[in-house]
Amino acid sequence: MKYLVIAAHPDDEVLGCGGSMAKWIKAGNEVHVLIMAEGATSRGKHRDRESCSEELSILAKSVKQAADILGVKSVKMLDYPDNRMDSVDLLDVVKSVEEIVEKLKPELVVTHHAGDLNIDHQIVHHAVMSACRPQFGSSVKRILSFEVPSATEWNSHTASIPFIPNWFEDISKTLELKIAALEAYKSEMRKWPHSRSIKGVEHLAHLRGASVGCEAAEAFVLIRELR
Repeated sequence: MKYLVIAAHPDDEVLGCGGSMAKWIKAGNEVHVLIMAEGATSRGKHRDRESCSEELSILAKSVKQAADILGVKSVKMLDYPDNRMDSVDLLDVVKSVEEIVEKLKPELVVTHHAGDLNIDHQIVHHAVMSACRPQFGSSVKRILSFEVPSATEWNSHTASIPFIPNWFEDISKTLELKIAALEAYKSEMRKWPHSRSIKGVEHLAHLRGASVGCEAAEAFVLIRELR
């Protein structure tokens, strides 16, 4: 099968499903990654790519390094504004996703949960759902949404859609690869007890695993499946 992981920012793809990507690849599947936003310029008052050029370069290298660790077939990085994707017409985002979906023709698409706190995650989710409409002849047979520590669990459940997983991937044999890929994102990871720390990611994997009777797992919401 051909898988396409669509993430808002560099590191989201590994945080959300790095262990599953490694597992799918080891099983002989082809995994591609699309990253929508550049991931750095929101840290300043205004978007200034020049002042962030070194950081953006480091992120691009990290993306490539993480993909190589996991065995990803291809990575494409777009340049939407970090944490400002609500300033872009949604149609433009949809068309960017459509272009890649039409080119790769994946059977399975994995992306963000609609209820994440991060606005870019929400927009990417909606763009993916629009681009992967169940039209006759569509290659997409399954859509999953993943959780991202410090985004999925941080939103108010009274103001959003809670993440209630109904699909789990056993990553007991690939958790080490996920952690190695996250270590390529040193600039993005935080110190424990932040949920987006190496230890936090490990704890979440073991928690998700314990909830379904295995050593470690990644959790997803199955949005749609055609058999």
